[in-house]
Amino acid sequence: MDLTDKQYVERCRDGHPEDFGSLVDRYQKPLFSFLLSRVRNSQQAEEAAQESFVRAFVSLTKLRKPESFYSWLLGIAGRVAKEQFRFESRHRHDDETMATLATNATDHNEDYAVEEAIAALPESHRQVILLRYYEGLSCQESAIRLNLPLGTVTKTLSRAYALLRQELKVRERAETTVNKTENDELRRLPR
Repeated sequence: MDLTDKQYVERCRDGHPEDFGSLVDRYQKPLFSFLLSRVRNSQQAEEAAQESFVRAFVSLTKLRKPESFYSWLLGIAGRVAKEQFRFESRHRHDDETMATLATNATDHNEDYAVEEAIAALPESHRQVILLRYYEGLSCQESAIRLNLPLGTVTKTLSRAYALLRQELKVRERAETTVNKTENDELRRLPR
């Protein structure tokens, strides 16, 4: 059963809390990418996403416009990311933690590279890509969701795809250069 955000929220409020899982399924990937752009670390982004969903569920009765669930969720997520940043800033003491964060931030699997590139996009471009890439919405549906003209959405999407291609090429070249340098250094080692 594929309901609107408003319908899921209303069902949750009417005694069907299990329907919140459908909202989580719908927005898990877009929320992760949104948070990744804020915290720049996949583990922290996952933790912030979980915290955001928990806070949203607990505060669901406070949501005035159920049809605006996603925007409301992004607001919660933004506050969670700020809190997390403040906490991390106050508690960064050892180099080991910093090394772990750096390792997580440079994860090179394909999906993460795309998510990282999406996170680097400007906000307007990222929103359109998230709706298209993760939610599978058409340009028309995205225009309705964002309350923008269709032409603006298609133009922004086209520019976003171009920026993504460019960013992924840059990352691929950088990775190739690093791998080549590492291979050259290994060849120089005595056997």
